[in-house]
Amino acid sequence: MATLFTRIIDGEIPGRFVWSDDRCVAFLTIAPITDGHVLVVPHEEVEQLTDADDDLLAHLVVVAKRIGAAQQRAFGAPRAALLVAGFEVPHLHLHVLPAWDESSLTFANARTDEPAERLDAAAERLRAHLPQVQPPLPG
Repeated sequence: MATLFTRIIDGEIPGRFVWSDDRCVAFLTIAPITDGHVLVVPHEEVEQLTDADDDLLAHLVVVAKRIGAAQQRAFGAPRAALLVAGFEVPHLHLHVLPAWDESSLTFANARTDEPAERLDAAAERLRAHLPQVQPPLPG
């Protein structure tokens, strides 16, 4: 059975995509910790971080780095944070989010009632900054 993320990737469930290539996609989470919180998800249904092959994992991190740089520009954050937990969906995903301090980087701060308009605005803001940090991926 396809995971929730595969269903989003395949267009069965709507997603606010900010990145797509032949190996992964990135879309805004519906429960952001900070504005612009994105999930980088491989097309391949890998259950967790330790199951991913090294090439795929390296690709996901490079994409996360680019998205993080765009988040810093778009939201004025001093840092981009990368979190990997994966308990909520059994499909590897990297959480990339603009960060101001370590104390805010907890899933307890996730906003589950975020209005669609606010999520749409964050996605558009991030998309506008991605071309400035998006050189071609290697290989």
